Amino acid sequence: MAEFTRSPAQPDGAVFQPRPDRQLVTDWVYEEIRGAIVDLRLEPGAPLREAAIASQLGVSKTPVREALGRLEQEGLVEATSFKGAVVTNYSERDLQEIYELRELLEGVAVRAAASDADDETLDALRDVIERSRAARDAGDLTLLAELLGRFDLIVFEQVANVRIRGLIETLRAHLTRIGKLTEEIPGRVEASVEEHAAIVEAIARGDADGAERAMRVHIGSVRGDQLAGMQAHEVAER
Repeated sequence: MAEFTRSPAQPDGAVFQPRPDRQLVTDWVYEEIRGAIVDLRLEPGAPLREAAIASQLGVSKTPVREALGRLEQEGLVEATSFKGAVVTNYSERDLQEIYELRELLEGVAVRAAASDADDETLDALRDVIERSRAARDAGDLTLLAELLGRFDLIVFEQVANVRIRGLIETLRAHLTRIGKLTEEIPGRVEASVEEHAAIVEAIARGDADGAERAMRVHIGSVRGDQLAGMQAHEVAER
């Protein structure tokens, strides 16, 4: 059965937060399961039994079934012949395809930023770079990872097309999970700081082509490191 790891950040050792009355049950169940998958509280391959999850969340099986259907469409859950629904895993081919899509979508995002970013946005991006360098130099990798995530959010906010933003949000769930599965790669987050700085420089110049090139360099670097990390992890597991 699905097991949700208890988070010390939640009161009284609770696994999940109480459901806000204003939020639809299915949406809440969807967010809870999705968060558990992305944060690796539900690891790849974990079975997702409707009755067990419904019992843990205190809901009927119907919203769980609907939430799992949405997550299957996003590629975070897959239906199998023998186990029912399980949390998806990633092959090297999956990772390659995800990063191909990332190049396309984030290329659109940085081009939009280079064309439309205002002074407030540029100041926010520069502040993230400055704080990221300070966190890197101080060895605070937890803060550094948060700042790198903040950088992405600022850039993505420049995309006006809501459908593209929806695709980016779905993709970010996969990228966050892949990053957590390979987060021990030495020097990866530190390298991202200067790669992000190059992207900001191009955005500040209004150079859409340069910003997209810099983003592709960054994504290629991350992809290479994560593929190597995945291969090393597979060898260690044998």
